[in-house]
Amino acid sequence: MSAASHLPPGEALPLETLITPTTQGIASRILAKAGGANVTLFAFDEGQGLTEHSSPFEAFVLVLDGALTLTIGGTAVRATPGTIVRMPAGVPHALDASEPCRMLLIMLRIGDS
Repeated sequence: MSAASHLPPGEALPLETLITPTTQGIASRILAKAGGANVTLFAFDEGQGLTEHSSPFEAFVLVLDGALTLTIGGTAVRATPGTIVRMPAGVPHALDASEPCRMLLIMLRIGDS
């Protein structure tokens, strides 16, 4: 699979300008996608989230602003700006935004899974 880029090359782009939060909603924008990896920018309004699910990808959540709680394998982890959280492949996880927030999700398919 060839790489597909969703951002112009060679430009410094402020992340907050790349996504528009929605009232009582969730917004997402794929920034890059290639074979076994993708990078997606998310904006969650307060009270929004993602129900428990699992993925074959290793996932890394980098909180840009606001705060959220990730529940990974039944353990709650509060994430705030400047923190990164690893979610292992195959482990159920969920997300709850306790306030409006933005995060960068990096997903990597590791190995043959």
